[in-house]
Amino acid sequence: MANTIRDIKKKRKKKKLMAQKAKLAKAQAAQEAGGRSAADYQARLSHHKRSAMRRTLITAGVIIAAVLLVVLYFEKRSYRNYKILQTSEQEDVVSTKYLELDGKILRYSPDGAALVNNKMETLWNELYDMQNPVADVCGTKAVIADRDGTLLEIFNKNGRTGSVSTSYSIVKARVSASGMVAVILDAGDDTWINFYSPDGSLIAENQTKVDDPGYPLDVAISRDGLIMMVTYQFVDGGDTTSYVAFYNFGDVGQNEDDRIVSGYTYDGVVIPQIQYLDSSQSVALRDDGFTLYKGKQIPKENKTVKVENEIVSTFFDEDVIGLVFKNSSKDKLYTMRVYSTGGKLKFQKDFNIPYTSIKMSGGNILMYNSSQICVLNSRGVEKYMGTVDGTINDFFKIGWNKYLLVLDSGVNVIKFS
Repeated sequence: MANTIRDIKKKRKKKKLMAQKAKLAKAQAAQEAGGRSAADYQARLSHHKRSAMRRTLITAGVIIAAVLLVVLYFEKRSYRNYKILQTSEQEDVVSTKYLELDGKILRYSPDGAALVNNKMETLWNELYDMQNPVADVCGTKAVIADRDGTLLEIFNKNGRTGSVSTSYSIVKARVSASGMVAVILDAGDDTWINFYSPDGSLIAENQTKVDDPGYPLDVAISRDGLIMMVTYQFVDGGDTTSYVAFYNFGDVGQNEDDRIVSGYTYDGVVIPQIQYLDSSQSVALRDDGFTLYKGKQIPKENKTVKVENEIVSTFFDEDVIGLVFKNSSKDKLYTMRVYSTGGKLKFQKDFNIPYTSIKMSGGNILMYNSSQICVLNSRGVEKYMGTVDGTINDFFKIGWNKYLLVLDSGVNVIKFS
């Protein structure tokens, strides 16, 4: 009996032990299965991420390629015709002149100025009385001056901001993007260079002598109105000397003589034209090439590009500087060289267009005479070349593939097709 009870207990103990082992084995199997499932899940997730990334990169590549193809298409595309979008035949094109101002058109004459949109609808109109108005535009600011007179009118895109009556005859006037205005005045033996705020109040005036530093040929202003750049010419016998001066009207220039923070003398060189290209870079266009200057407070010489051939025309904007030379070839009248504002040659192009005007407008190179117009992009690709019905007085870009064509019969807004 005792053996039987002992046997029963042994069997129960053995059975319990076997159950525990089975439970442990099952738990281990489940754990291993779970581990394999987690690993599989992580593998599937990683594969999905790689696939999604691959699809994203492929999609981005297709989009970039499509955009590049579209850009290349419009870059290389040439037009053969144009259509007239808007016509204004009531314009007095004999005495009225036009400039692009912030995507709109500044129309000015001896009687006043107006800003119109590309449908020739008037946005504002201001009256004045001038004999020979000339204008300068920078961004949303404009100045209109009575050349050889004494009246100066300052504007922004909303209308007139200031008016000035000068003491001497106006030679040139320039405006900055901030609305500051620099004016060269002729007082006979002496000249004055005055600096005005957008409301017309006088900030500074500087008297110059013909013999020191010379006669001012041109003036330019930095975008912020802080720096005024002036080119002077001095002739002693048969020798010509040019002097480029930078006047700082901020804190940096207040302790300098006449506020001149830097100046450069060039013997045997004529510098008839200067221009600020951006907030810290300017250019002096010389009779033998051009010199670039850099510096927001104290401009310094950066690079000079010299050429051997006689320069017959120049053009520029904030991205390029262009020079045109006469060509000895009978088939091609001219050679054009276009440089980056860093002084690197972008392209050279021979052409045979008998132009009377050449300029940059809206990033394009525009050439025209009384009956023909030619448009090149900044890489030298010809976008349009053709004749126009009527006599051309002016031509410039006012929008994407939109141009203002000023004829003796009226004004047209055109689009190439």
